[in-house]
Amino acid sequence: MQPDATDRAANILRQHFRLSTRVSHLPLDCRPANRAEGYAIQRRLADLSGQPIVGWKIAATSTLGQAHIGVDGPLAGILLADRVVNNGSAVSLTGNHMRVAEAEFAFRVHRALPPRNEPYGQDEVLDAVSAMHPTVEIPDSRYEDFCAVGAPQLIADNACAWWLVVGAAAPDGWRALDLAAHVVQTTLNGRAAATGAGRNVLGSPLNALTWIANELRTFGDGLRAGDLVTTGTCIAPVAIAPGDRFQADFGELGSINVSFE
Repeated sequence: MQPDATDRAANILRQHFRLSTRVSHLPLDCRPANRAEGYAIQRRLADLSGQPIVGWKIAATSTLGQAHIGVDGPLAGILLADRVVNNGSAVSLTGNHMRVAEAEFAFRVHRALPPRNEPYGQDEVLDAVSAMHPTVEIPDSRYEDFCAVGAPQLIADNACAWWLVVGAAAPDGWRALDLAAHVVQTTLNGRAAATGAGRNVLGSPLNALTWIANELRTFGDGLRAGDLVTTGTCIAPVAIAPGDRFQADFGELGSINVSFE
């Protein structure tokens, strides 16, 4: 893909983001044909935002989620500074079409994992992590039907990134836990909503973290020291609306509260 096509695609998506409108597909003359082209548009979209990159999200980390949106594997998206807020925040749903909340395990990287030829192993990736955080993601898409556009266009659209609510770092003992078996319970307006476990995220949140280290090793600049990586929803997405209050309880790892306006 030529640079002018990359720039055109990113500007189209940025305009729809700003106006809270949607597009069916990117035009053929600037539509990404593969992951590499999708990530090039995504990076240009981040540049156009004027915001610092503070980390990454992963979409489609379950086989059911992949089948739902018609992709054959997970997708990485950029976290921008002005879209990441603290526990207890009130988040506006103005302009959001998906209107769902997702509970996710996230990790803070303290040592860079740069591009290289050799794949990263899970132990090496985990050794580069300084903390684990419970998070809630509120995704959205710039496409009219995000299930129909395919992986390259979804990647270009920043893998449906919108808001991320981040809780305090979990107690240091999280490393001794079996995160695959760890249960997360959610409530909506005080009533039970969805329950899930870490195994719903590529078998374990640590598998997802290792996946993105290798995805960015191949298609990007790698993970940087200080990056936050949220690893995909471990629950079925919960429908939300303005006026709702959502809580995700990660047990001994902490909890997240967020209200919607």
